[in-house]
Amino acid sequence: MLATIAGPAYGQTTGPFTCGTFKAESAKTGSTTRWTIQRGTDKSSETGTLRSGPRFGCVEGEVLSVEFTSSSGSGFVGLYFPDGTDISYGGQILHRNNRFVLPIQARPRIDAKYRGAFDYHCRLEMPGDPIPPASRADCISLK
Repeated sequence: MLATIAGPAYGQTTGPFTCGTFKAESAKTGSTTRWTIQRGTDKSSETGTLRSGPRFGCVEGEVLSVEFTSSSGSGFVGLYFPDGTDISYGGQILHRNNRFVLPIQARPRIDAKYRGAFDYHCRLEMPGDPIPPASRADCISLK
């Protein structure tokens, strides 16, 4: 469900959490944490040994965010959109003014309705997913 990704994560969300059509919950047993995300009849679960989290959040009242830090210290974030699109990142996850700052390559993968809810950076250069020159104008400066 979530790909390996890194960035800051915060404390664990307790109890059921709802965001639009999503319902998420987590439980900890010993050193293992299990979290479940449900969208309609689609339900998926993950289990891991975490340093912190998962922390569930809601963007624009409809996009579920899940952040956690693994026991090795790697941070992760997954964004779950109502249309079924899921985007996960690590290492490039940043927060600014209580907003996620995502790699600019994520922008075209996000429904236009939600693109304005995120800020974008141009720090992640990948040969397989280059940054189109015209997209650089939409990047914020991270100093």
